[in-house]
Amino acid sequence: MKKTPLYEKHEALHAKIIDFGGWAMPVQYTNVIDEHKTTRNAAGLFDICHMGEIEVRGKQALDLLQYSLTRNLQNQSIGQIKLAALLTREGGIIDDLTVYKIAQEHYMLVTNAGTRERDFFWLKELREEQALDCTLTDISEQTGKLDLQGPLAEEILRTLTYFDLSQLRYYHFAELKVMGEPGIISRSGYTGEDGFEIYASADIIGDIWDKLLAAGKDLGIKPVGLGARDTLRLEAGMMLNHQDMNETVTPLEIPYGWLVDMDKEFVGRPALQELQKSGPGKKLVGFIMTGRGIARHEYKVYQGAREIGVVTSGTFSPTLNKAIGLAFIETAAAITDAEISIAVRDTMCPAKIVKIPFYKRQK
Repeated sequence: MKKTPLYEKHEALHAKIIDFGGWAMPVQYTNVIDEHKTTRNAAGLFDICHMGEIEVRGKQALDLLQYSLTRNLQNQSIGQIKLAALLTREGGIIDDLTVYKIAQEHYMLVTNAGTRERDFFWLKELREEQALDCTLTDISEQTGKLDLQGPLAEEILRTLTYFDLSQLRYYHFAELKVMGEPGIISRSGYTGEDGFEIYASADIIGDIWDKLLAAGKDLGIKPVGLGARDTLRLEAGMMLNHQDMNETVTPLEIPYGWLVDMDKEFVGRPALQELQKSGPGKKLVGFIMTGRGIARHEYKVYQGAREIGVVTSGTFSPTLNKAIGLAFIETAAAITDAEISIAVRDTMCPAKIVKIPFYKRQK
């Protein structure tokens, strides 16, 4: 398994390590519920060094991104982040990635760990197909990434930088010095809480990790593993690539229609136009279990005796104290408050369809 620059630190903290897409990653340090509640109530620190970063530079960098991605980036300002989808020609989702506009002809794409190489080579192919004048550089190996999430994240992060973090708006970033070294801090995350993503050289990311844990010790900060990261993102209604979406799923079948600008040309647009005409046959919905049982990935969904779909994500929500999940079901059955059943092993367990997100933080 590949290891992040923080692997030895996770071992020293006695984290439980698992194979996550070929990476040796901490799934928990104490337990999932404790780490989940710590992030909701104080601050959690996450090792996200396994994710990918790709630089796009040159006078036609924007042209490549406009052609490759579903989102219209024409009016994106320097210092702003936009979420976008990278599709196959058939309209399937390769990746949902974030686009950082660093300068007029300089972008950074932050990719999911499992799609990093696929993204890079697909973007290169599209650049060559269109003969566009720009460069693509995979900077993942030299880039370290941490997520600091929770209501006390800003107070803790202030100890590492002179930048006024209160001026940093949601889905915006700043290039600045972190512990005296060049870095990027963005106000963004994958938990539904206020928080930051911190990018710095892989050589110093361990020092930043240590400093943040020390600075937040009296405020209740804890390192958080992938287990709580999953429960946090699911409560916030955020989807997981390769689980809630993949190359057989289009943005029109999940809550990503807002990422698609049909007024511009992009790879996969003709396929999405055809799907708009016929209407998607399935839709991703949220559900809450109304009886006992926790739904898991690939459990079948029923309405009466008829099978209507399949669970993509399911867990116990520590915040709601209920079992929740996401499922693809037939579009005609995707009605809020409709009663459904989920086959949990050999038992049909009652549930109902609800709007997502399941949790919204108090601002």
